[in-house]
Amino acid sequence: MCLAIPGQVIELVDPANQIAKVDVVGVRRNINVSLLADGNGSGAEPGDWVLIHVGFALSKVDEEEARATLRLLERMGAEYEQELEELKASVIE
Repeated sequence: MCLAIPGQVIELVDPANQIAKVDVVGVRRNINVSLLADGNGSGAEPGDWVLIHVGFALSKVDEEEARATLRLLERMGAEYEQELEELKASVIE
């Protein structure tokens, strides 16, 4: 199963290539935020909450929705844990 997991943008580490460091329940990874671009910049700023799937931010969400989604995912058990393990193993440089 593939899930989109909420994470919070910590910093833009490579604005030219639209790469941001995102925190997902303590796991910090670089992800591509180019799908959020609005033509005037990266479309993602530190503090934003985004839904992440396979190394890309798919959309922005508000903090309340992000936290509710994380609670729901935690209840899924093994599938959620597998997704977190895959996130820990992923690397975007």
